[in-house]
Amino acid sequence: MTDAPTEATVDLPQGRLQYYRAGDSGPYVVLLHGAALDTALYTWRFAIPALAERFRVIAVDLPFHGGSRPWRGPGDQEDLESAVEGLLDHLEVPRASVVGLSLGGGIAAGFAGHRRDRVERLVLVNPGGLEDVRPWQRTAYLFFNAPGLLTLLTRRYVRSPERIRGSVARALADGERARDFEPLVALAQAEAEAKRVHGEQIFDPWQVQAFGFSRMRTNHLPLLPTIDVPAAFFHGSDDPLVGRDVAVRAVDLLPRGRLVEFPGAGHVLPHDAPDRFNEELLRFLSDGA
Repeated sequence: MTDAPTEATVDLPQGRLQYYRAGDSGPYVVLLHGAALDTALYTWRFAIPALAERFRVIAVDLPFHGGSRPWRGPGDQEDLESAVEGLLDHLEVPRASVVGLSLGGGIAAGFAGHRRDRVERLVLVNPGGLEDVRPWQRTAYLFFNAPGLLTLLTRRYVRSPERIRGSVARALADGERARDFEPLVALAQAEAEAKRVHGEQIFDPWQVQAFGFSRMRTNHLPLLPTIDVPAAFFHGSDDPLVGRDVAVRAVDLLPRGRLVEFPGAGHVLPHDAPDRFNEELLRFLSDGA
């Protein structure tokens, strides 16, 4: 990353929200990162400077991530949508394009469905929250709701630099050969330390609360037909978490949806295919259609 984005915070009723700004002119674009050890500067490391040449970028540290601590809200879908809206109100931004990866994609989809007047364009990057039933649905539900299990797992995980390094490598298509791998590991380790200091779990509250025993509690599929704005679903062909069937179904439901596929890329597209990701994102956000 060349020119560092400007860091700022806003105090919302639920707590402090940290965000980064870049770009002096153009339409607004809001970037929402993923779960676990992700932060704005981790996920959007390459996208921020590319977008800032044409857009005014707002990259958010979601609650319980980066500088968005302490957070008193529950961290569920409604709470996180409210945080995004509170930030836009604070910045006096009436409408923006919203780009979300994974967890951030789930927030973006819900935000666009519930607050359509605030969204110019929508980009869902391997998003969560778009399935009736997930693989291993009941097993995941029991795991998330086992007393003390998440706390124990988090304690073992965040205190092990080797586990953190390994998890970063496994999440990227090129593993340790990925661009800027060592800086990414350092960012992930800093986030793990923050979770330890603040007594947080490795999984986000959104992830835990999204799972019901037999079906997903957070499922935005019924909302998609109401989102009548230009929308794109960016999907990595090798994504182990979000299947192509999810992408195709979502695009079919979106009135103005399109599918952009990334062969050979996995879940974290901004790092698995950074140059093409930025190119496709700029093309879609700049498209007058």
